Amino acid sequence: MTTTPDRTLTAALAILAYALLIGFTDNFVRVVAVEAGLWQFHAVRAVMALALLGLAAQVVGLDLRPLRPGAVVARSVIHATAMLIYFGCLAFLPVAQVAAGLFTAPIFVLLISRFAFGEPIGPVRVVAVMLGFAGVLMLLGRDSLQEARLAALLPVISGALYAFGNIVTREWCAQERAETLLAGFFMALGVMGLVGMGVLALVAPEVPAGTAGFVLRGAVWPGGEFYLWTFVQAAGSLLGVGLMIKAYLIASASRVSIFEYIILPASALWGWVIWDEVLDLGAWIGMAMIAGAGAMIALRSRQLEPEATPLS
Repeated sequence: MTTTPDRTLTAALAILAYALLIGFTDNFVRVVAVEAGLWQFHAVRAVMALALLGLAAQVVGLDLRPLRPGAVVARSVIHATAMLIYFGCLAFLPVAQVAAGLFTAPIFVLLISRFAFGEPIGPVRVVAVMLGFAGVLMLLGRDSLQEARLAALLPVISGALYAFGNIVTREWCAQERAETLLAGFFMALGVMGLVGMGVLALVAPEVPAGTAGFVLRGAVWPGGEFYLWTFVQAAGSLLGVGLMIKAYLIASASRVSIFEYIILPASALWGWVIWDEVLDLGAWIGMAMIAGAGAMIALRSRQLEPEATPLS
């Protein structure tokens, strides 16, 4: 297990910025899904993101070459698979149920960190994870607990893969540069998108109109709106995921994962700003619980790391 020192407060700020960016861009997936498919979206977004990353590499002299190619590939495939399952489940499960499954990730982070890597987990973080997860359920409402069936396990599998990917970011790739891991993530998603389009071209399934056909829709000739919002997604994801990766490189996954709960209230905030979607009292209580969980981790981390400063 790596002994790289944690910088939890800096990681928390990175996750906050990541949540605000991703919360904004993810609110426009519904626009993209009207005319294009999941696989084409990921393939086109990957090309755009890698082009932007390559341009940035030339301008500021980034080195995208991995130090341990096998570890980077493995980590990239794990995270990309988690995201594909997450988006794919939106076709046949309620969004609240899918999101609740994905945000079981911190529970898996604790379990994997403790039993696979032997990392000690204190009672404060255990309580914080449970409080944050309870807040997620409160925010999502009763729909996340209804209609349980075998398919409902898929978002939980996505959460487990996402958790494992976050852990190996630091365990396997602690010496890698954030931009290297970012490039690997988008390359994996791009390859999966191309493979998906190829399979759909051969199978040629019947595709429902609109967002209902998001997963089954293969390559199409979309309009300018698709490319506009896919570019926004690419640029926002490039910066946001880069911040997330950096957070997991500088602090332990069992701590950083708590702060990712802020993605849900951030998405809800943008939903209100963009789509005029209003949250009920239960959702606000859930967000308060999520914020409380993050505060518990931040305060506890400062007690354990007195030498750290807010800007470290």
